[in-house]
Amino acid sequence: MPRAVAINVGANTNLPGVRGPIYPDGRFEYLPIPEREPVGEEVPTYADLDLDTALPEDILDTAVHLDPTFAEYACCDRYTYGDDYGVKARPLLELAAGDYVFFYATLSTTRRDSEMSTGRDESAPWIAPEWGAYVIGQFRLARDPISAEEYGELPPADRAWFDTNAHVRRERFDAEVMLAGDPEESMLYDQALPLSTAEAGSDANRVVTELSSDSGKGPWWRRPMRFQPSAVEELLEIRENDGFERCFR
Repeated sequence: MPRAVAINVGANTNLPGVRGPIYPDGRFEYLPIPEREPVGEEVPTYADLDLDTALPEDILDTAVHLDPTFAEYACCDRYTYGDDYGVKARPLLELAAGDYVFFYATLSTTRRDSEMSTGRDESAPWIAPEWGAYVIGQFRLARDPISAEEYGELPPADRAWFDTNAHVRRERFDAEVMLAGDPEESMLYDQALPLSTAEAGSDANRVVTELSSDSGKGPWWRRPMRFQPSAVEELLEIRENDGFERCFR
């Protein structure tokens, strides 16, 4: 049975100052953070991503740190992830081919213009009132995680899989771990899966407190979370069957 690690990704109130939105039906938009390091080749900007999210005009031409990459997402055609922070890389390097990585993001509760005009609030009951943490996608690992040293020794054909990843496009490759997702079982979700309670984004629901290794205390929404095989099985069942009420039992 596979194990899993959940990793926080995406835009937040520090970078670039706005979160991606989650809409009343649970759909959302993945918003990457800006690229903070010099790049060795051209990378997409926020404008290139053709986003629905309203962004300040002065950041539209800012290069983005497109990581993770999802095949369904703009400017992407495969599933890759790299991380240069040891606190995230260490638990990821403990995984193996066939294990899962869940990606979660903090998202701001948002209504579309058409919903604003009706004056009705028909939000799904599991959406937090202002912001919350939600799983937005997953990888089923196609191969064992690759350390920085192992990446340097990959044959060109294997290394090419990661060509579009933001860490590879930097002037200096700096990832401590690289991941490749199996195209058959990796995906950017259509509907987010809640990690926060319906009452407050800062309060963790049972997916965090009972299924993961995290206590749900303090800023849990920034930390990696480990899931044992039975918890992975339940988490996949919740998502596949839209059983989001099980996140709160």
